[in-house]
Amino acid sequence: MTRDEWDGQDAMCRYRWRKSTYSGGSNGDCLEVADGHPTVPVRDSKNALGPVLVFGADGWSSFVSAVRRGELA
Repeated sequence: MTRDEWDGQDAMCRYRWRKSTYSGGSNGDCLEVADGHPTVPVRDSKNALGPVLVFGADGWSSFVSAVRRGELA
């Protein structure tokens, strides 16, 4: 997925975004990810039309694993 695919509001709306179940219902500081892509797009849930960071699948998996193990606290 190229950066050009993320330019513009239309690109932000094409994907199904999800929040972690750990986010709770208070709509606090949350990240959303879009699944089902060769890369992992991530955005701020409070700014859905703002910038999107795109990570490689292996890097994102390593990051999530480190968070689950408590290594980034």
